[in-house]
Amino acid sequence: MTEAPALRILITDDEAPARRRLREMLAEIDGADVVGEAVDGREAIARVQELAVDVVLMDIAMPVMDGLEAARHLVRLEQPPAVIFCTAYDAHALAAFEAGALDYLLKPIRGERLGQALARVRRFSAADADKLRSTTRARSHLSARLGGSLRLIPLADVHYFVAEEKYVVVHHANGADLIEDSLKALEEEFSDRLLRVHRSCLVVCDEIAQLDRDSEGHASIRLRSGAGPLEVSRRCLAGLRERLKHL
Repeated sequence: MTEAPALRILITDDEAPARRRLREMLAEIDGADVVGEAVDGREAIARVQELAVDVVLMDIAMPVMDGLEAARHLVRLEQPPAVIFCTAYDAHALAAFEAGALDYLLKPIRGERLGQALARVRRFSAADADKLRSTTRARSHLSARLGGSLRLIPLADVHYFVAEEKYVVVHHANGADLIEDSLKALEEEFSDRLLRVHRSCLVVCDEIAQLDRDSEGHASIRLRSGAGPLEVSRRCLAGLRERLKHL
């Protein structure tokens, strides 16, 4: 029988002793290969996209970006790693599974329990990943890659999205950035706050200031941020009018 390849693991914890303890336990588990470490959720997202990571062992309470928010980003990657939370607090268990976690381990973590969690990862399938993605709560930030760094964009600062060739441009309070999310995925994830006004444009509903029509019947909108006019397609016009009634 062919031996299964080792699981490539990223350890994410802002405390060095905790990272070291996990490394020591993983060294005793067959088929576990630590490929890197991160000290917060933002760094974890960046490292996962740089490395071929199968599993992220992640704390919850961390600076910059906590583990729950990081998990919401990771589960939406094209090839998401399995996320196993390693935390001292049991109060976050429900939120952890809503964020797409595969398992939830309480500190101090026992080697046997860690081994069981990794065994679950080996049974994890693409269908399981799709199920986790469909039940994961919406993110509070978007992430944009700038060279080798990662910029976090609060959803509260977003004005609208425009599809341009292979990428989507998010226009926000501090400028504009390229993101890898598709308009379709964004529309599904943030259906309560976004509205499609054109096949290539999504707008934050609360940002819409006015709807205009020119002498030829073409519709457009202007945003509270001052952006616009943004074209409204005939196909989207009825839905826009209906949504505006409830804003």
